[in-house]
Amino acid sequence: MRTPEVPVFHVIVDGANVVGSRPDGWWRDRPGAARRLAGKLSAALTAGPALLAQGLGREAADEDVRVHLVLEGAAAQVEDLPTHPLLDVVHAPADGDSAIAALAADLAVEPVLVVTADRGLRARVRSTGAGTVGPEMLLRTLPG
Repeated sequence: MRTPEVPVFHVIVDGANVVGSRPDGWWRDRPGAARRLAGKLSAALTAGPALLAQGLGREAADEDVRVHLVLEGAAAQVEDLPTHPLLDVVHAPADGDSAIAALAADLAVEPVLVVTADRGLRARVRSTGAGTVGPEMLLRTLPG
Protein backbone atom coordinates (compact mmCIF):
# COMPACT_ATOMS: atom_id res chain seq x y z
CA MET A 1 0.00 0.00 0.00
CA ARG A 2 1.24 3.44 -0.95
CA THR A 3 2.21 5.88 1.83
CA PRO A 4 0.88 9.38 0.98
CA GLU A 5 3.91 11.22 2.41
CA VAL A 6 6.35 9.34 0.16
CA PRO A 7 6.60 11.05 -3.23
CA VAL A 8 5.93 9.10 -6.41
CA PHE A 9 8.95 8.65 -8.68
CA HIS A 10 7.83 9.45 -12.23
CA VAL A 11 9.71 8.09 -15.24
CA ILE A 12 8.79 9.81 -18.51
CA VAL A 13 9.90 7.85 -21.56
CA ASP A 14 10.44 9.62 -24.88
CA GLY A 15 9.11 6.71 -26.93
CA ALA A 16 10.33 7.94 -30.31
CA ASN A 17 13.81 8.66 -28.99
CA VAL A 18 14.16 5.35 -27.14
CA VAL A 19 12.89 3.31 -30.11
CA GLY A 20 15.09 5.29 -32.50
CA SER A 21 18.21 4.73 -30.43
CA ARG A 22 18.72 1.22 -31.83
CA PRO A 23 18.79 0.47 -35.57
CA ASP A 24 16.63 -2.65 -35.40
CA GLY A 25 14.29 -1.85 -38.30
CA TRP A 26 11.78 0.07 -36.19
CA TRP A 27 11.17 2.52 -39.06
CA ARG A 28 9.45 -0.23 -41.06
CA ASP A 29 6.84 -0.76 -38.35
CA ARG A 30 6.45 2.17 -35.99
CA PRO A 31 3.23 0.83 -34.39
CA GLY A 32 4.96 -2.51 -33.77
CA ALA A 33 7.96 -0.74 -32.24
CA ALA A 34 5.61 1.15 -29.89
CA ARG A 35 3.93 -2.14 -28.91
CA ARG A 36 7.29 -3.79 -28.20
CA LEU A 37 8.47 -0.88 -26.03
CA ALA A 38 5.17 -0.76 -24.10
CA GLY A 39 5.39 -4.54 -23.66
CA LYS A 40 8.93 -4.34 -22.27
CA LEU A 41 7.94 -1.53 -19.90
CA SER A 42 4.91 -3.55 -18.74
CA ALA A 43 7.10 -6.61 -18.18
CA ALA A 44 9.63 -4.57 -16.19
CA LEU A 45 6.85 -3.14 -14.02
CA THR A 46 5.43 -6.63 -13.47
CA ALA A 47 8.89 -7.91 -12.45
CA GLY A 48 9.27 -5.07 -9.97
CA PRO A 49 8.91 -1.31 -10.28
CA ALA A 50 11.63 -0.81 -7.66
CA LEU A 51 14.03 -2.83 -9.82
CA LEU A 52 13.24 -0.56 -12.77
CA ALA A 53 13.94 2.51 -10.63
CA GLN A 54 17.17 0.95 -9.39
CA GLY A 55 18.27 0.22 -12.97
CA LEU A 56 17.75 3.92 -13.69
CA GLY A 57 19.94 4.90 -10.75
CA ARG A 58 17.15 5.79 -8.33
CA GLU A 59 15.62 4.24 -5.22
CA ALA A 60 11.86 3.81 -4.89
CA ALA A 61 9.42 1.29 -3.47
CA ASP A 62 7.32 -0.74 -5.91
CA GLU A 63 4.17 1.22 -5.10
CA ASP A 64 5.90 4.58 -5.58
CA VAL A 65 6.91 4.26 -9.26
CA ARG A 66 4.90 5.47 -12.26
CA VAL A 67 6.01 5.24 -15.89
CA HIS A 68 4.66 7.58 -18.56
CA LEU A 69 5.34 6.45 -22.13
CA VAL A 70 4.96 9.38 -24.54
CA LEU A 71 4.20 8.40 -28.14
CA GLU A 72 3.94 10.67 -31.17
CA GLY A 73 3.09 10.37 -34.85
CA ALA A 74 2.10 6.92 -36.13
CA ALA A 75 3.02 5.35 -32.79
CA ALA A 76 0.51 7.60 -31.01
CA GLN A 77 -2.28 6.12 -33.12
CA VAL A 78 -1.76 2.59 -31.72
CA GLU A 79 -4.66 1.60 -29.48
CA ASP A 80 -3.84 -2.04 -28.61
CA LEU A 81 -0.72 -1.48 -26.53
CA PRO A 82 0.26 -3.75 -23.64
CA THR A 83 -0.87 -2.22 -20.36
CA HIS A 84 0.05 -2.20 -16.70
CA PRO A 85 -1.56 -0.30 -13.80
CA LEU A 86 1.67 1.69 -13.28
CA LEU A 87 2.10 2.52 -16.99
CA ASP A 88 0.44 5.62 -18.41
CA VAL A 89 0.57 5.90 -22.20
CA VAL A 90 0.45 9.50 -23.39
CA HIS A 91 -0.65 9.96 -26.99
CA ALA A 92 0.95 13.30 -27.90
CA PRO A 93 -1.48 15.47 -29.88
CA ALA A 94 1.41 17.17 -31.70
CA ASP A 95 5.12 16.73 -31.08
CA GLY A 96 6.29 14.44 -28.31
CA ASP A 97 8.84 16.92 -26.96
CA SER A 98 6.17 19.46 -26.05
CA ALA A 99 4.05 16.77 -24.39
CA ILE A 100 7.06 15.53 -22.41
CA ALA A 101 8.07 19.04 -21.29
CA ALA A 102 4.49 19.82 -20.21
CA LEU A 103 4.18 16.51 -18.34
CA ALA A 104 7.52 17.08 -16.57
CA ALA A 105 6.33 20.54 -15.50
CA ASP A 106 2.97 19.17 -14.29
CA LEU A 107 4.68 16.47 -12.21
CA ALA A 108 7.48 18.70 -10.89
CA VAL A 109 6.26 18.56 -7.28
CA GLU A 110 7.53 14.95 -7.21
CA PRO A 111 10.77 13.36 -8.50
CA VAL A 112 10.78 13.11 -12.31
CA LEU A 113 13.27 11.37 -14.57
CA VAL A 114 13.03 11.79 -18.35
CA VAL A 115 14.52 9.13 -20.61
CA THR A 116 15.76 10.77 -23.80
CA ALA A 117 18.94 11.53 -25.71
CA ASP A 118 17.52 14.74 -27.19
CA ARG A 119 19.77 17.54 -25.88
CA GLY A 120 17.20 20.27 -26.40
CA LEU A 121 14.52 18.31 -24.58
CA ARG A 122 16.93 17.48 -21.76
CA ALA A 123 17.55 21.21 -21.23
CA ARG A 124 13.80 21.96 -21.29
CA VAL A 125 12.91 19.35 -18.67
CA ARG A 126 15.90 20.11 -16.46
CA SER A 127 14.52 23.64 -16.14
CA THR A 128 11.49 22.07 -14.39
CA GLY A 129 13.74 20.19 -11.96
CA ALA A 130 13.57 16.83 -13.77
CA GLY A 131 16.57 14.57 -14.09
CA THR A 132 17.50 12.88 -17.36
CA VAL A 133 19.12 9.66 -18.54
CA GLY A 134 19.78 8.32 -22.01
CA PRO A 135 17.83 5.54 -23.71
CA GLU A 136 20.60 2.98 -23.26
CA MET A 137 20.25 3.10 -19.48
CA LEU A 138 16.56 2.23 -19.77
CA LEU A 139 17.08 -0.39 -22.48
CA ARG A 140 19.69 -2.20 -20.34
CA THR A 141 17.12 -2.36 -17.53
CA LEU A 142 14.26 -3.74 -19.65
CA PRO A 143 13.74 -7.48 -20.20
CA GLY A 144 14.43 -9.04 -23.57
